[in-house]
Amino acid sequence: MADNRTLVALQELIDVVAKLRSPEGGCPWDLAQTPESLTSYVIEEAYEVVDAIQTGDKRAIAEELGDLLLQVVLQAQIASEAGDFSLQQIAEGISQKLIRRHPHVFSDVTVENMDEVHQNWETITAAEKGETPATQKLSDKLSRYRRSLPPLNAAMKISQKAASVGFEWNNVDEVWGKFHEELGEFKQALTEETTERQESELGDLLFAIIQVARWHNLDPSAGLQGTSQRFIQRLQKMEDVINRPLTEYSLEELDALWQQAKAQLAKD
Repeated sequence: MADNRTLVALQELIDVVAKLRSPEGGCPWDLAQTPESLTSYVIEEAYEVVDAIQTGDKRAIAEELGDLLLQVVLQAQIASEAGDFSLQQIAEGISQKLIRRHPHVFSDVTVENMDEVHQNWETITAAEKGETPATQKLSDKLSRYRRSLPPLNAAMKISQKAASVGFEWNNVDEVWGKFHEELGEFKQALTEETTERQESELGDLLFAIIQVARWHNLDPSAGLQGTSQRFIQRLQKMEDVINRPLTEYSLEELDALWQQAKAQLAKD
């Protein structure tokens, strides 16, 4: 159980946020916020938590978790002011949900492995929605992934769940065939179709390469994150050796600097 210092610290945070939102002496920025205006910050802080965890910096992890906790408390404060729900209801709700979905911990259900834990979770979740695993619609579950996950993660999850019920290719060659088909349609759309149609075909192409990644047990989000990191690292190496703004270099000079940075990082 949380010790008294933890509870005191949480209460202090609640009081600080309430003061920031106070019409008398509060912060104009905080007072102007709505649940909708804060959604981008929720996403940003969640990503920063993940980044801190991946770097292994304990101090950064604690700081970023604090920033994410602030978003929860701030959302609860705004909702409480509107009479919708409170932080207490949020905490009670998630506690009750965890107890319901872990009967092997809080009741007399016995499980042998993690697969049975997952199966129980799915069964209980469906029951909470008035469904059974047999009547639960796959489309409803996939829609939740689309709404709640970043696009790359959602696409992978949707693909995995669809494949688990048999919506799958026979072999990886068919997957590659689909990719090349979508690549052709995207190229054609770029020359002949509207922007809306081009984006639709781009989405199909991205979804196809995610299928390739799934078949090879690769994480597309991790792959793209790594590429972005390498791009930034190479750019940083370039900036370390130049003495004027990047905009003042020719394309040929920039390419030479890029190749130099790439080679240096490969050695490191």
